[in-house]
Parts: sequence; C-alpha cells; structure tokens
Amino acid sequence: MDAVVDYDEAIATYDPVMGLEVHVELNTETKMFCGCATEFGAEPNTQTCPVCLGLPGALPVVNAKGVESAIRIGLALNCEIAEWCRFARKNYFYPDMPKNFQTSQYDEPIAFEGYLDVELEDGTPWRVEIERAHMEEDTGKSLHVGGATGRIHGADHSLLDYNRAGIPLIEIVTKPLVGAGGRAPEIAKAYVGALRELMRALDVSDARMEQGSMRCDANVSLMPKGAEKFGTRTETKNVNSLRSVERAVRYEITRHAAVLNEGGSILQETRHWHEDTGVTTSGRPKSDADDYRYFPEPDLVPVAPSRELVEQLRATLPEPPAERRKRLQGEWGFSDLEMRDVYNAGAVETIEETIAAGASAAGARKWWTGEIARLANKAGEPFVEFAAQRHVTPKTIAELDGLVKSGRLNDSMARQTLEGVLAGEGTPTEVADARGLELVQDDGALEAAVTKVIKANPDVAQKVRDGKVQAAGALIGQVMKEMKGQADAAKARSIILEQLGQA
Repeated sequence: MDAVVDYDEAIATYDPVMGLEVHVELNTETKMFCGCATEFGAEPNTQTCPVCLGLPGALPVVNAKGVESAIRIGLALNCEIAEWCRFARKNYFYPDMPKNFQTSQYDEPIAFEGYLDVELEDGTPWRVEIERAHMEEDTGKSLHVGGATGRIHGADHSLLDYNRAGIPLIEIVTKPLVGAGGRAPEIAKAYVGALRELMRALDVSDARMEQGSMRCDANVSLMPKGAEKFGTRTETKNVNSLRSVERAVRYEITRHAAVLNEGGSILQETRHWHEDTGVTTSGRPKSDADDYRYFPEPDLVPVAPSRELVEQLRATLPEPPAERRKRLQGEWGFSDLEMRDVYNAGAVETIEETIAAGASAAGARKWWTGEIARLANKAGEPFVEFAAQRHVTPKTIAELDGLVKSGRLNDSMARQTLEGVLAGEGTPTEVADARGLELVQDDGALEAAVTKVIKANPDVAQKVRDGKVQAAGALIGQVMKEMKGQADAAKARSIILEQLGQA
C-alpha cells in the first residue's frame, strides 16, 4: 500500500490543484451515431450494429437530439455555444473500443468558457470555471471474470459487452481549480453533486452514478506553498459516487504529499479508486493530447447550430436548481439550516413530492430527514434508496403525516406505524389498524388520568401551582404511561395546567 501523510500536514505544506472531468450519458433513445437502442441492462451485445461496432464501410450519422441536449447543457453551464464545431477521432487501442478510435471533439467543442456556482455544506458559495463541454461517444464495457476484485489483475479471462459503445456522452471539463486549500475534496463533491442535480433538472440524463450514466475523473496535483508552477497530476478514473469523489481527492492529496516529502516525483498516470479500502492504485501511464493523434472525423459534417435554434433551446431551460431551492425554502418556511440539511441529504425532490401528496412541509421534512434518515443510517444505506427498497413512497409518508394531523396518532404511535410499514405490514392506516394504534378520544378518561397523576405526585403538582410550568413535563410523562401511550400529550398538558390553575 502506498505511503500517505496526515491530511492537515499535506495541506500545510502544499496547495492542491484539481481538474474534474465529468462524463454524462444522455438519455436519448438511440446512440450518438446509429439507430441502436440505449436501454440499460439489456443482454450483452444485443444493441449493436455495423456502425457502433466499427465494421468496414459503415457510416455514422449524428443524433440531432444528442446535439440539442449538448447545447442545453452548455447553456445551463453559462457557456458560449460554438457557431461551428466538428468531431474528431481520438486514436487509441483498448479492447472495449471496437473502432480503435473514439469519435469525440478536440479543439472545437460545442460549448466552452462557462461556470457553475455551487454551495458547500456550510453554505459557502464557490464558482467552478468550466473550460468546455463537448460531445463524444461512450466505449464498450470490459467484464473481468475469475478475480476477487472484478478488475483485470487476477482475472482468468475477460468478456466484452458493446451495448454501451456509441451511447451519447457529454464530457464536462473544468479549468484548474486553484485556491481551494483544505476544502478541495469538499468542493469536488459539491460540484459533482450540483452537476448531477442540473442534469436531472434538464432531463438530459438520469445521472445515476451507481449505474455509470454519470462518472467523474478527478485530476489532482500538488505544488509547494508559494509556488506558481503546477505539479504533475494523476487522474483517478470513473469515480461513481459523491462520497467517493471526496474521498478519492483527499486520498490522492495525502499520497502525493508523502511522495514529495520523500523527495520522489509523481508519475503522470491514471489511477483506480477502490471503494472498499479507500485507496487508489496505479492504472497506466497517462497520455497527453498529442499521443491520441487527433484529426477531424472525415465521415461527419461539421455541426453549425443556428442562433435561432440556440435561443429556442435556451427558452426550454428549467428553473436553475439553486434558485428553485430558494423558492421552495420560502414556500415551505424552512430555515437556512433546515433547507441545507434537506439538500445535503438529497431529499429536495422527495419532500416536494410528499408535500404534493398532501403532507405538511414540516411533517415531510421531519419524517424523511428525521426518522427514516435515522433508520437508514443505522442500516448503512442512503435513506432514499433505503425507503424505496421497502416500498415507502412520498404518498406513504403523506398518509402517515395525515394520521398525525387528524389526531388519530401521536408521534410515538406514528413511529411504531412507520416501523410496521418498513417491515412490510402494509400502508400506515393498515398498520395502525392491525396494531390497534389510536389516541384515546375520551376527554373524560384523560381528565381522570390527569387527576390520578396529580394526586400521586403532590410535590410536582405544587411546583406547577407555584408557577413552574415546565415541571408539568414530568406529569405529562406519567399521564402518557397511565394511558399506555394512547393520549394526546398536548391535550394532557392543557388539562394539567387547567386543573392546577395555570391555564
């Protein structure tokens, strides 16, 4: 295992420089240069044709929807849109590249010179400068069989699935991120998260990192404090979660620092990220652009979007996610901290859907980011996936919130009901019915319980009579116990204060 140094020590000695390359698979129905389907999870090698397999004589045709999606992405990233651009051949050999070149864009991208403003977890704003967003095609997929890690090292043999070859990709490349200091990993995570949110808002990709439809290559280098020349970079390939982006950048900073502290030099190479161990390992020496022998693609005409088309596409852009969050925050009445917690948990859309299903804003936030998040954390799963796997939907939580608002359940009963729903016992109403969960509505029974508790706790009752109203909490607890948890705590408090002359 490579040597590393303490992160704070690395940051005290060196300034990190990052460059992030994010690949986004577009959700077009067909591939970028042919009519093959793009459905995820199909049987291997069933979505191929002579074009995407690179067979002799096959000629590509550009997917118009892919070009339009690229323009919309560029506009949403505040980029300039090229009046004229063209594709190029990026030449390299790899088994999952059936043509031995990738149709991409090199010095003439469709979108360039943009930026994306992101917000860190504590609310700090940060602007990430975008160098370019260009169109290209995805490669096939290598499946390494027989090893313990799923990688080529130690595998008995490899299989190739070309279904993914030719799927439209947009590669979004940042300018070097400098000046981030110790917050570099956090900025990387926030940026990729903001990009994912933007792609979904544009409806150009499902941006599911776990399925590879959005993945990040993280370039990291270090330069000594006060230096102006960038250090040698490494590129950690295909990182597929926000948490992993942050961890991979942090790890590479500590690894680079250890090498440089010992007087060594960094090898410009690709690295593989290992989620299980939290480390990167060497891949292959990293090529420079000249090594790819780019030249214009002779089988495709240039792309020259009219200014009228660009403005038509600009008009289709959705409300920017950051502005939408501010609007929703105002509508929901959340504090800055509450909204930040909702956003950091990835729960904005879920809570919006829950409110639309009839829940109160406070109730939706409480159940999703409170109880469900707690149970998901205990299970070690992201809470949205945790709930989805157990068939808990926004409609479910709206129904649960409705049972509380109607006065049938108190919070304790609602938590028991939710546990039953998560266990597969049915809807909230079905679980509450089966478990006999319902507040006692008989005020006479509640008043009798209060009288009994006051009589049994004269010292506490006297404190309340003397004006120490907060002491009523102890009596409420006793009343709830007397009523076997089936009392309305607020109503119990009101009756206690009334009987003790503090109403």
